[in-house]
Amino acid sequence: MADPEDYPEHRLGLQRDNGFLEVRFERHDRTRPVHVEHRVPCRMDFPRQPPGEPLLGVFVTTSGGVAGGDVLRVSVEACHGATATVTSQAAEKVYPSLGAPSRLSVELRVEGGAALEWLPQETILFDNARLERRVDLDVAPGGSLLALDLVVFGRLARGERFASGALHDVWRVRRGGRLTWADALSLSGDIAAQLASPAGFGGATAAGLVLLVADDAAAWVDEARARLSRGSCRAGVTLVGGALVARALGAEPAHVRRDLTDLVSWLRAARSDLPARMPRFWSI
Repeated sequence: MADPEDYPEHRLGLQRDNGFLEVRFERHDRTRPVHVEHRVPCRMDFPRQPPGEPLLGVFVTTSGGVAGGDVLRVSVEACHGATATVTSQAAEKVYPSLGAPSRLSVELRVEGGAALEWLPQETILFDNARLERRVDLDVAPGGSLLALDLVVFGRLARGERFASGALHDVWRVRRGGRLTWADALSLSGDIAAQLASPAGFGGATAAGLVLLVADDAAAWVDEARARLSRGSCRAGVTLVGGALVARALGAEPAHVRRDLTDLVSWLRAARSDLPARMPRFWSI
């Protein structure tokens, strides 16, 4: 790993963010955020929810995006009996880097008897962005985590593709502290060729992942496969280490977003009698 002082961002004296957010949800007559600590540019708001919806936390990056050299850390814990949804105010933009990677770490912990939904909006990788992300999920037996992740390869509305830069994305799932699923993706060098290759992403401009880590995950695999098979994306669903893992690739980010948010909406309604819809910030 390169010395941070060797990056142009440091030599030029550019200001970079080093922010964090820590949130813990507990149930006291209802779910409440009993611990919230943050440092700019990270923040969490708690807007009022429509009837029938869990407590909602909205993650905000006040800087408007992530630049090379920024370090952001997010930690969310749902304690026994708590039920909460976490989303983001808008898509996360990863801007071009002069050389230093943007580093993002996410830690989600769910105790037995708790339910957490992690449903941030998409991450958009600008051309020449460099992102290192690590997502660690620890769900105790009896706990439930429904997570969604969407990555868009380029600022497509401007005709820009993610053709150079780097992406290193690591996911780890633990059940009660024991590692049950690990995944890593690394893109660098001629990224345009890797995304275009039939043996790679097959021309996709967006990729998505839905994870259900829960005791009943196996019960939903067949129907999840059937639902995604009716969508417009290349998609698959499997059961790994007791977790339902659904992936989708699409030539249009809107199609990946639609297919996977439809799946999430169905899962939350079928499993938990919640409304079959995404948090309202997804439609703003």
